[in-house]
Amino acid sequence: MHVESPQQVNALEQAASAFVELRPRLFGIAYRMLGSAAEAEDILQEVWLRWQNTDRSTVENPPAFLALITTRLAINVAQSARSRREAYIGPWLPEPVDTSMDPTLGAERGEALELAFLLLLERLTPTERAAYVLREAFVYPYPQIGEILQVSTVNARQLVSRARKRLSAARREPIDKTEHRRLLAVFLHAAQTGNVAALEDLFAADVVSSSDGNGIRGAARFPLLGSARVAKFLAAYAPRFWPGADIRWVEVNGRAAVVVPRSRTEVTLLTIEASPQGIHHVMWIVNPAKLGSFDRSRGG
Repeated sequence: MHVESPQQVNALEQAASAFVELRPRLFGIAYRMLGSAAEAEDILQEVWLRWQNTDRSTVENPPAFLALITTRLAINVAQSARSRREAYIGPWLPEPVDTSMDPTLGAERGEALELAFLLLLERLTPTERAAYVLREAFVYPYPQIGEILQVSTVNARQLVSRARKRLSAARREPIDKTEHRRLLAVFLHAAQTGNVAALEDLFAADVVSSSDGNGIRGAARFPLLGSARVAKFLAAYAPRFWPGADIRWVEVNGRAAVVVPRSRTEVTLLTIEASPQGIHHVMWIVNPAKLGSFDRSRGG
C-alpha cells in the first residue's frame, strides 16, 4: 500500500488551494468560450487532473499555466461543438447560469456574458473567441494571449481586433439592467393577457422567438420571426401556457429572467434581448438538461 509523504500531501494541498482560488476565473473562460456550463465543468475537471499530474516545481506562474490549459482545452471542445450543434433538435441557446452571487462570472469585466452575446460569439472561430474573451473579459495582456494561443503578440492583437469588428457589426445597442427588467415585466403582462397590440408595440420589427428544447414535446422546432407573427403566436398560446404559473424572478447571465413552473415536471426559463428599438429576441429554455444545470448553479 502506497502512503504519501507529508511533503507530498502538503504539495497537493497547495495545488488544490491554487486551483480553488482560480476556479471562478477558469470556469468563466471556459463557459464564455462554449456557452455551456456542463462542458465548462468537464474542462475544469480535466484541468485539475492535469494540474495534479504536472511537475509543479517547474511552473513559475500557476495562474498563467492554468489559464493556458483551460483555454486550449476549450478551443478543442469548441472546434468539435459545431457538428454537435448541427445535430441539436430545434434552436440552440447558451446554457444559462445564475450570476446573482458572481455578477461577472470570475472576470475583471462582465463582457461576453449575456445569453444574446454568447450567441454572437458563436459566429467567431474558436481562436478568435478565445482571444476576445481573454482580452475583453479578463484583461490579459497581448503577449500572454499570444502565448496561450501559440501566436505572436501581433497576431494576438489582430485576432482581438477582428473579433471586435465582427461583433460590433452584429451587436445591438445595449440597454441597462433596470430597463431590461422593466421591459421583461411589461412583456410578461402583455403575454399573459394575450394583448397582441401591446406585444407588437414592445417588439422590434425583426424580433425572433426561440425555444430551446432539443426535441422535447411542446418546444417549437423552428424560430418565429417578425413582430406580428410572434405577437399573434404568444397571444394564441397564452390561455394554455400562463394559467396557474407561479413565476419566479431570477438573474441569468447578468440579466433578469423568470422561471415559469407549469407542472410538477414542466419548467420554462424565459428572458429577452432588447435594445432602445425594443425587444429583439424572446428566449425560452425548456431543455431539462440546461434547466437542471441552472438549478445547480443556484445551489438548488
